Amino acid sequence: MSGLTAVPARRGKAARMRAGQTIKIVNTHGTQVLDTWAFRSDDLHEFMSMEHTRPQIGKIIPAVGDALRSNKRTPMLTWLEDSSPGIHDTLVAACDTHRYRHFGIKDYHDNCTDNLHAAMRELGLTPPEVPCPLNMWMNIPVGADHKIAFLPTVAKRGDHVLLRAEMDLIMAFSACPMDVTPINGPGGDIRDCHFQIS
Repeated sequence: MSGLTAVPARRGKAARMRAGQTIKIVNTHGTQVLDTWAFRSDDLHEFMSMEHTRPQIGKIIPAVGDALRSNKRTPMLTWLEDSSPGIHDTLVAACDTHRYRHFGIKDYHDNCTDNLHAAMRELGLTPPEVPCPLNMWMNIPVGADHKIAFLPTVAKRGDHVLLRAEMDLIMAFSACPMDVTPINGPGGDIRDCHFQIS
């Protein structure tokens, strides 16, 4: 896709953003969950925090107009557009080797935690920890009984989100390789996503 950077299926990608720039994040095929992180570029110990964002916005899913906060409660990104139905997740940690072992998978399985490290390594950086990501387009409803469900995304092909950086950032993504639960569709087909910084 012209002008867009790919987050390859099952892999991660990171990029630098300056304050005031926008990033358009595209669910290219309409079925893919994209784990999303942001780190302050001059201090990676300050990062986008779902735990700190939720009480500030008063809900579990951010929407247009909301500020995504850091672990110091500072606005990092402002949500400007969302062409999808607006279903995203702020509750579930990035998948890792331990998660897949709980599913009985003994061999190595691609995972978002390793994808974050690999993506940051391409920029010569090491994340100090793996914060809970903003799971773009992930459908994790909370029922009246307080239980959560893992359902396929309701996004459509080409749906996008537009965010504005409020500080210089490192953005990082993982095209989530989860193929055990149906979050990426009942067939478990993992696809690429794209983004564009301007």
